[in-house]
Amino acid sequence: MTWNSLLAATVFVFLTVPALSQVGHTEIAKWQYGKTGAVSLTLDDGSINQFRVAAPIMDSLGLPATFFIITGEIPGSRYRGTFIGRPAQAVIEETATVPTNKDNFFERASAIGFLGLQGTLAFHTRAGSIYDENHDLAKACQVIDDAYAKVRQGAFQPRAEQNVANQNHVTWDEIVDLAKHGHEFASHTVTHPRLAVLDDANLIYELERSREEILNHLGPKHTFSVECPYGTENQRAVAFALERYPLARNFMPDVFVDDLDRASQKDPTAASQEYVRWQRGPLTATPVSLMKSWVDTTAAHENIWLVLVFHGVDGIGWQPRTSADLKEYFGYIKSKEDRVWVATFQDVAKYMRERMHGEVQSYRYGNVISVVLRSDLKDVSYSLPLTLKTYVPANWPAVRIQQGERVASIEVTGGYVHYQAVPNAETITLTPIGLN
Repeated sequence: MTWNSLLAATVFVFLTVPALSQVGHTEIAKWQYGKTGAVSLTLDDGSINQFRVAAPIMDSLGLPATFFIITGEIPGSRYRGTFIGRPAQAVIEETATVPTNKDNFFERASAIGFLGLQGTLAFHTRAGSIYDENHDLAKACQVIDDAYAKVRQGAFQPRAEQNVANQNHVTWDEIVDLAKHGHEFASHTVTHPRLAVLDDANLIYELERSREEILNHLGPKHTFSVECPYGTENQRAVAFALERYPLARNFMPDVFVDDLDRASQKDPTAASQEYVRWQRGPLTATPVSLMKSWVDTTAAHENIWLVLVFHGVDGIGWQPRTSADLKEYFGYIKSKEDRVWVATFQDVAKYMRERMHGEVQSYRYGNVISVVLRSDLKDVSYSLPLTLKTYVPANWPAVRIQQGERVASIEVTGGYVHYQAVPNAETITLTPIGLN
């Protein structure tokens, strides 16, 4: 599903809302299992302690996470950082007579980091920051001109070939094993570049080859999500990403979501949309008490999805948190599971989209309540069960729920039952258990 088609599809929302006092009335719960809010733990860049330190803490608590990995840095990956285009020497020679401008900026910014020289990549990153965050093309062009002038002057030393296999990196075998624990692995591109300043060919390479790498090692389930480096909201980069991945952490176009990024100071409780995706990025100095308050806010309201963005762990990676902090914080999140649904990044987004594209109808015939659940989503990757809430007669102590071969028995609390159901499958039937 492309970005544009998703935007178009989200306009058509079907939710039945009859009077809540009506016995047999059924609605799709706002969150899985009838929880009040949702929390996703996401970790960027794939620094080694995320896997060796943080993952075991989360596993011990039964908390799934989403790891946005830089695939070109993993031993055994087929696709590494490279420049896609004409010979680099031709680009270098041209810079001697033609200044960098709007017509050649993207090509030169794409090539500068892959000339086989130490230190040139920093110019790509600096120019990308100026262009993407400050929207200053002229200044960004000057940075690229300075870089190529130094290249022509021989100011950079040749870069030694990196033997990725000998570095302290997670392996694909470890990733495959962690995926079996319920964690999601998602694309953070091949090399973590500034996508906004790549030309089309190199932008496509970073997005598509990372996806292909993950597909080959982990299968299609892990090709759902992407995080464009530096959280870019550059329109062109976002459009390219959402043409290749159904979901991006850096930008969510769904019309029913108020998307608050890490830099946003907006109060999530003041949002007017059906859902709020509230990203928070705990830095090294962020007080744990503040981090806990984010969870409390999520648990106290009905429409907040708290997306936590971590990077370094125990001294390795950007803005690292200590393992002691993570144990305390993850334990606190676990203690709130009666109210918050902790799930992978893709599972929460899937649930929201399936609910907003779902239609439920229910009928009562004596002591049988029949429920039909339908969805207009055509993408087969949207296969997450939805939580339904059905009001039952006051004298029903428990309910037998059946959909096809799936059968469950649930005690009645507060005059209703929550249960799982699959859209576009068999009719669901609810019948009483334990009637006198």
